[in-house]
Amino acid sequence: MNLDKPYSAASERNRDPILVVLREAFAGCRDVLEIGSGTGQHAVHFAAALPALRWQCSDRAENLAGIRAWLAEAALPNTPPPLQLDVATGVWPPAQSFDAVFSANTLHIMSWSEVRQMFAGIAQVLRPGATLAIYGPFNIDGQFTSASNAAFDRSLRAAVPHRGIRDAAEVDALATLHGFDIVADHALPANNRCRLWRRGRVG
Repeated sequence: MNLDKPYSAASERNRDPILVVLREAFAGCRDVLEIGSGTGQHAVHFAAALPALRWQCSDRAENLAGIRAWLAEAALPNTPPPLQLDVATGVWPPAQSFDAVFSANTLHIMSWSEVRQMFAGIAQVLRPGATLAIYGPFNIDGQFTSASNAAFDRSLRAAVPHRGIRDAAEVDALATLHGFDIVADHALPANNRCRLWRRGRVG
């Protein structure tokens, strides 16, 4: 094992519950873009378990070396080199389209403006009928779903004021604006959710 690789204990804990959802949600898909691949741990786990998928990692420049380390050690045939992608720039992979997008624990660390930019960018690269899966904590009807999520939100905002747990209805409204319809909402361990949208009309 490469001891210089970045490591997330949370990714190890949540990867199998997420995989249960993705195995069904991405059935029939071929090209997945992961936004905010972080350490790269999710990518190698999901790509190994779902070999029919081409799993395309992406993240900001400072995270790419760690992702490359995970991909190199796994040496899977369905994980191309990671792409540099910062949703705040509005620059998305040129001349590429995907039939699925996955992102984990990203919405609450972005500003709301960046969340809006992310959905606009996703609409540019997802084909009609494609699936969008986002994992992480969500508020429901403006309320925290647990005391631990409320405490987590306070810590996020104390560190960086523009961060915070997003409300599911507000994210759904943003998705609808770009042509996505909510199709499933899976409650997962540790007060997280995996929410799924499908792209219908061109947004």
